[in-house]
Amino acid sequence: MTEYWWFILKGAGSTISITVLSCALALLVSFASGIALLSKRFLVRASSRIYVEVFRGTSVFVQLFVAYYVLPLLGLKLSPVVAGTLALGFNGGAYAAEVVRSAILAVGRDQREASIAVNLTRWQTMRWIILPQAFVIMLPSFGNIAIEIMKGTAAASLISVPELTFQAQTVRAHTGETAFPFILILISYLAIASLIMAVVRWLERRFGRGIIKVGG
Repeated sequence: MTEYWWFILKGAGSTISITVLSCALALLVSFASGIALLSKRFLVRASSRIYVEVFRGTSVFVQLFVAYYVLPLLGLKLSPVVAGTLALGFNGGAYAAEVVRSAILAVGRDQREASIAVNLTRWQTMRWIILPQAFVIMLPSFGNIAIEIMKGTAAASLISVPELTFQAQTVRAHTGETAFPFILILISYLAIASLIMAVVRWLERRFGRGIIKVGG
């Protein structure tokens, strides 16, 4: 079973890679769309709302299959890893966009009034006053979404991404053994989720220093 142990661990490497890339994409998309949801311009706000509702209202399985099987019909052929990363990133970004929007709104009104009093522009207020405080509020929810993205990588096995579940299914097909590979990937998923939460808690401590209690 030693060779299968390493075979599954290679799947763990793919799972971590796709999770990191998808989370990075989700983070970028969530800030862009979350801030756009608060825009005074109707078209900007409406475009962001359509994105959020489409990706929240449809299954990530469907989004995976669209990215891998439908986009090539439109002339855009993606590798399984790229298709999986895009589907998981945009899906997670849609949920995180609402987190960004609500966290920005949670920052006290007095903070905005103080920024107006010192003649800061809207962008300066957002960059130097609002976002640093809102980011601390977002972190716990971001951690949960990152774990959901990591668990969603299992769905990418359906389009042949060689992640943990795909590797375990391969071992099962070759050996007929079910318990060993699936207990191993269970432990692997738990270890990766624990690592994500440890990073999130470190970030909470790191960025929480010196931030006043919001709304206090």
